[in-house]
Amino acid sequence: MFGFGKKKIVKADKILYSPFDGHVFKMEEVTDPVFSKKILGDGFALSPESSVILAPVAAKVVLVEGHAIGFVRADGLEVLLHLGIDTVNLAGLPFQFSVKKGDVVEGGQEIGQVDWQAVEKAGYEKTTLILFTNANQCFNSFDINYGDVKAGTPLGAASVK
Repeated sequence: MFGFGKKKIVKADKILYSPFDGHVFKMEEVTDPVFSKKILGDGFALSPESSVILAPVAAKVVLVEGHAIGFVRADGLEVLLHLGIDTVNLAGLPFQFSVKKGDVVEGGQEIGQVDWQAVEKAGYEKTTLILFTNANQCFNSFDINYGDVKAGTPLGAASVK
């Protein structure tokens, strides 16, 4: 009657949303070779200019770490939102997440905040990565509109096999 106890279903949505205001660029241009050589997966990068974190996809949250959030879309594509370069060393301090493992989110939904000044003051880059971590198993392709973006707006789409 009131919807209590109902499980939220992951929306089938292939759209990729910008997690921040900023500038989207190719993964190959990232300064860290772990990302530029796509060791952790294919994807794209963003120079963030805002502090509210938005979900880059409609998906189930499967990982919440100090500097990263992992998602699985309805079609099985795994997406990792990695906040900053080498920010794992900050032990999560500048990041506050409002989601937990098991939550279902809409693309563009607010999922947390980050203090980019603290990241930069500690000597780390704020470059944010959106990675497709299971690309070898199910990934087909993605198409991104590179350049300046506003948080929550569609950047493109990713499709699976």
